[in-house]
Amino acid sequence: MSLSWISLFLEAQVADFGAARNTQEAYGRDLKDFLAYLEARGAEFATATRPMVEDYLVHCEAAGLATATKARRLSAIKQLYRFAFEEELRKDNPAIQVRGPGKDKHLPKSLGHDEVDQLLLQARKMPEKRHDKLRLTCLMELLYATGMRVTELVSLPAEAVRGNPQMILVRGKGGKERMVPLSPAAREATQVWLTLRDSDPVTEKSTFLFPSRGKLGHLTRIWFFQQIKKLAICAGIDPINVTPHTLRHAFATHLLAGGADLRAIQTLLGHADIATTEIYTHIQEERLRELVLEHHPLAHPLKTGL
Repeated sequence: MSLSWISLFLEAQVADFGAARNTQEAYGRDLKDFLAYLEARGAEFATATRPMVEDYLVHCEAAGLATATKARRLSAIKQLYRFAFEEELRKDNPAIQVRGPGKDKHLPKSLGHDEVDQLLLQARKMPEKRHDKLRLTCLMELLYATGMRVTELVSLPAEAVRGNPQMILVRGKGGKERMVPLSPAAREATQVWLTLRDSDPVTEKSTFLFPSRGKLGHLTRIWFFQQIKKLAICAGIDPINVTPHTLRHAFATHLLAGGADLRAIQTLLGHADIATTEIYTHIQEERLRELVLEHHPLAHPLKTGL
């Protein structure tokens, strides 16, 4: 059971973040070492507690591991349990408050408004065939308009968008459903793509909005990941900073910066726990700091005339 967690986690790392083979192998080794430590104490990933995670770090310290190695192992453990919590393999995260050497909490990568605009523009220009242009444009507009997880996006049923709705029903993790609104641009791109899709006698029979001949019946996460990387290159943006996940972060970040309520963003993203959404509060903190530095009289040197 625990080994399957590692496999699922590494697959998600590749699909969502494009993790390199070396990264996968390093995470795999680190997590197997942690698993061996747990099993020697009669535990596994599903039953490990926060004290067990902390004891493992003490064990690594006693073994004389380098600071970078200890930090990487804790990072692997934290990411595994974040993944397990989001996938509802566990109802809690025993590693969320564990601190390690030189490991500060990182903010999620995001994209600026101009960068997103460039990606959306390239989706309309990059593919050579009209079919591919309309499909990629629809995918990108939907992703940025809704903040859907990439799996939710590529597996979206065609029925969800029929009738040109202003809101669509998204089935998320654990079968949980939520309503998300569509922007005018997303609605237009979706209806244009749907019309073309329905005119094809092969794809019109599929239940998916983005059908494929693969075994899943719809486009894969990896295929979409590759397309986004190509869009980034065409847009002159470092592709290492662009993934489907960063578009989801951009959706939330831009909403919060525009004054949206954190609870509303939680609902739109489909987060089960508000704590998962609270990482975006760094936007509010940065905005408040900028306001103080710009407008508070004591933020500027006093002109004494001396």
